[in-house]
Amino acid sequence: MALYSDKVMDHFENPRNVGVIENADGVGEVGNPVCGDIMKMYLKIENDTIVDVKFKTFGCGSAIATSSMATELIKGKTIEEALDLTNKAVVDALDGLPARKIHCSVLAEDAIKAALVDYYTRTGKKMPESLVGFEPHED
Repeated sequence: MALYSDKVMDHFENPRNVGVIENADGVGEVGNPVCGDIMKMYLKIENDTIVDVKFKTFGCGSAIATSSMATELIKGKTIEEALDLTNKAVVDALDGLPARKIHCSVLAEDAIKAALVDYYTRTGKKMPESLVGFEPHED
């Protein structure tokens, strides 16, 4: 049995939405001190909809695959829909991850939330309750 699903391999070998958005509306960077993975998400938001999303990830194949899949899952969605994205949804969309790589999907979820916190901080708009006091997960 393969360690990684075909979807994980596809998103690792051909990641979607890699790059930087100049003048992004929200930027979130999170890292995992245990494994050394670092994820940075850039959001372009118009009328409460994520019209573009890019990422830069320094990390393992699972970190790259989860970043890529997470961006695909929130692109074109409303902020509210993006806030509902869980690491489990990212793992499910990739047809699973090895247990020791689940933290990569948590990083992806946290990077999106960190970018949204940045967006609300920059714009001065009222932050949704679910983001108030947001702290990235620690392993």
